[in-house]
Amino acid sequence: QVQLVESGGGLVQAGGSLRLSCTASGRTFSNYTMGWFRQAPGKDREFLAVINWSGGSYYADSVKGRFTISRDNDKHTVFLQMNTLEGEDTAVYYCAAGLATLGLAARGRLDYWGQGTQVTVSS
Repeated sequence: QVQLVESGGGLVQAGGSLRLSCTASGRTFSNYTMGWFRQAPGKDREFLAVINWSGGSYYADSVKGRFTISRDNDKHTVFLQMNTLEGEDTAVYYCAAGLATLGLAARGRLDYWGQGTQVTVSS
């Protein structure tokens, strides 16, 4: 069992930046593919970025060039650096983990999900 706890959300002005963190319990963190997703009110969950055990990553077109996913296996933590935030980025952001390829992970085929952290971008 893996438990995920997100942090780093909050209120930011348009054009600003935030860095989200997700810390995982368990001893096999380094084996897991990790992902970030978000869900805005009234919308479906949206894939943002995934990263595998070796640091390979894949991004949604909507955030490519603005968001960066990274991980620190020693700290059991995955990060999402978000720059040039826009109002449309307002959502609850979730991290997820699983033993999946990047492709499957991007489609949400991950086993463990955090509770989410709210990001609000004011214009």
